[in-house]
Amino acid sequence: MEWYTFGQMLMHIRLGQKAATPDGRTVLRTSAGLLWQGGRLDGDLVQIKAYLFSDIWRIFEDEVSLKESRGRDIHEQKEREMLANQYEEQRWNELEIRKARRDD
Repeated sequence: MEWYTFGQMLMHIRLGQKAATPDGRTVLRTSAGLLWQGGRLDGDLVQIKAYLFSDIWRIFEDEVSLKESRGRDIHEQKEREMLANQYEEQRWNELEIRKARRDD
């Protein structure tokens, strides 16, 4: 069983997977974002707050989360494409700025 800090968990959790702390707080990654599961915040989007950074998390899947994971590969491919497009746009902007500086 692998344990993750909050930041590591965010990097590793996949669509349809859940993550839980040792004290039982659980989140589910959906296409809408990271949602609390159970408790008084059930179904609410997770707001990143300082106390989350001191927790350790375990990532897992269960029957409920498997339903959410349908289309995971397509969704993750779109995420990668969006990131690549943002990177290329930023790179292009940087090249344009450097070119403008050289021309001055």
